[in-house]
Amino acid sequence: MDVLITGGSGLVGSHLSKKLKEKGYEVAILSRKKHGDPDTKTYLWDPGKNEIEKEAIEKAGYIVHLAGANISDKRWTKKRKQEIVDSRVETAKLLFNKVSESKTRPKAFISSSAVNYYGTLTSDKIFSEDDPPSNDFMGQTCKKWEQSVMKFEDSGIRTVILRNGVVISPKGGAIKKMSVSVKLGLGSPVGSGKQYFPWIHIEDLCNIYIKAIEDSKMQGAYNAVAPDHIKNRNVMKALADAFNRPFWAPNVPSFIIKILFGEMANILLKGSRISADKIKEAGYEFRFTNFKDAVS
Repeated sequence: MDVLITGGSGLVGSHLSKKLKEKGYEVAILSRKKHGDPDTKTYLWDPGKNEIEKEAIEKAGYIVHLAGANISDKRWTKKRKQEIVDSRVETAKLLFNKVSESKTRPKAFISSSAVNYYGTLTSDKIFSEDDPPSNDFMGQTCKKWEQSVMKFEDSGIRTVILRNGVVISPKGGAIKKMSVSVKLGLGSPVGSGKQYFPWIHIEDLCNIYIKAIEDSKMQGAYNAVAPDHIKNRNVMKALADAFNRPFWAPNVPSFIIKILFGEMANILLKGSRISADKIKEAGYEFRFTNFKDAVS
């Protein structure tokens, strides 16, 4: 096996798996149950019991860590917040412990993170990888997540962290949810509509993961976002145009979003610009640099 993926059956993981296999890689995934795809080897793990099939780690040339509870699936209760943190931090710790116990070591460990590292806020600042994490829930979640991942680097394994933006995909994710109201002819800006929307097309994101696997010079954190700074108002207008639906000028008031989503509303109502300079300087050329082209 060349690449072991956690979260391999998810939106990004399944697409990445397909692209890796097209390039000739042997791919396996870690899952709590056997996968339905006969062409993809599935190894079982149970993070709650600190269990992973031994062979999975022994055969992993590279490990790509994508596992983590979806931050937008449920309201952020105290219990749900802990699930969001543990599904990222504890699984990374489990992987590190099992790699430490193994006689073999992967050539690299590549982990997902998020631009929420910089906080759920709206500002004119363009955040780069050198900026510190925010003190809000998502900022601290990403900080703990990345700290657990950096144990691999401390042990001498090349480690790459990709702080991705909102993933644009025709098969699901945030855009699919946002498009529901648009398709009904009710598309309009959310809150002020002035918050930035850091995004990345799934093709570019998966290509960056592949680059992180293949480029031995890549190490540390990289923002995986398109170099297109677009605001929520323009996002909703682009979606309305893409579905040939009307675009309503009146914004959805912030207080309604807060009533519906509670604390989670911040990730909808806030957003800053994120720099893509570092990944471009590493030699990556984006396929999608314009949001309208991406949603088309």
